[in-house]
Amino acid sequence: MHWSTCLALPFSLSFVAGAVTFNPWAYTIQSTTCRAMDRILHEEVNITIDYVDINPTAEKSIIMVHGWPSLWSSWMYQIEEFNDEYRMIAIDVRGFGGSTHPVDVQSSSTLADITGDLTCVLGHVGIQFAICLGHDWGAEVCYEAARRRPDIFYALIGVTVPYLHAAGPFADSAQLAAVMPKLAYQVFFENHTTEAIAELNKDIRRSLRATLRTVVSTPPDSFLTSTTTYLGAYDNVTEIPPIPFFSPSDEKYFVERFSIQKFDHTLLFYTRGNRYGTWQSTQAQGNYTIPQPVLSVLPLNDPVADWVFAAKYLNSAAFLPQLTTKTMEGAHWPHLEHPQVFNGILRAWLETLEHSLTPAQRVLSDEL
Repeated sequence: MHWSTCLALPFSLSFVAGAVTFNPWAYTIQSTTCRAMDRILHEEVNITIDYVDINPTAEKSIIMVHGWPSLWSSWMYQIEEFNDEYRMIAIDVRGFGGSTHPVDVQSSSTLADITGDLTCVLGHVGIQFAICLGHDWGAEVCYEAARRRPDIFYALIGVTVPYLHAAGPFADSAQLAAVMPKLAYQVFFENHTTEAIAELNKDIRRSLRATLRTVVSTPPDSFLTSTTTYLGAYDNVTEIPPIPFFSPSDEKYFVERFSIQKFDHTLLFYTRGNRYGTWQSTQAQGNYTIPQPVLSVLPLNDPVADWVFAAKYLNSAAFLPQLTTKTMEGAHWPHLEHPQVFNGILRAWLETLEHSLTPAQRVLSDEL
């Protein structure tokens, strides 16, 4: 395991660094139909996964998986940085933007289910092998995808959140919040999902602005600490400032894409049924180790949690024999807040990736 810290440069602050050149409307949204299990209906149903396919003739491929609350376009700085070198498939996760979801939000979207969406999309576009790049819950999707399907995902990058393996006993949101108090909002999402969705849907722009903040444009201190409300900490704030790392056009695009389905199915990551289903299926397999090369990029100023501590507390590295960990300044969205620093970390790791692959992995990646 390799650890190092990278400091953000002053000129990497705010959307001035490059977002003004990114036009999400210029990218064609494509879609494919994937099969999904609805565990309330007890039957397979069709869902649609939206994605953007960048540089389809490139030899190497990266599939990009966002977290909550986010969309494919949150990878805008990475798309601009690597669009001449990699084929990039940036998806809207099921339930977000134009990607649909089974009727059941409580138990029909485990990480294994979403892994199935990734393989469905890759199969649709004709990609056999890929690197998985995920942020927040998208990082956990990538960890699970690599664990379940090493035949497809030969390397992965997890941003902000470390590997939350299932080797120990199941822990619900209340148990997690007892250790990390800023996770109390997840108790609200888990225990009062319908009420949480209604609160978030009341004003899509306000909900997004409340969440997508930076170190220099922080939320109120009490944000995320309530088990009965998500946005209550902003009650005395008449107008939440714009999302600091987005241009007005970027923010408008986010609001419009989120307005398609609103937050109705986006809390899938927080429900007890999905969390327990993920843990249970992994426990049944009994394998928690991911042997592929892994890059974990952890921010040092995330108001949600101290992820460096969390990684050590969970002993995540014990299950990642080819782990490289990098830390950098930034809150929950380091790839957006300090894109130049993040892209430098990512580029350096990608350039050395071939040297760290096993012979078998190198053969697979060369077949791209």
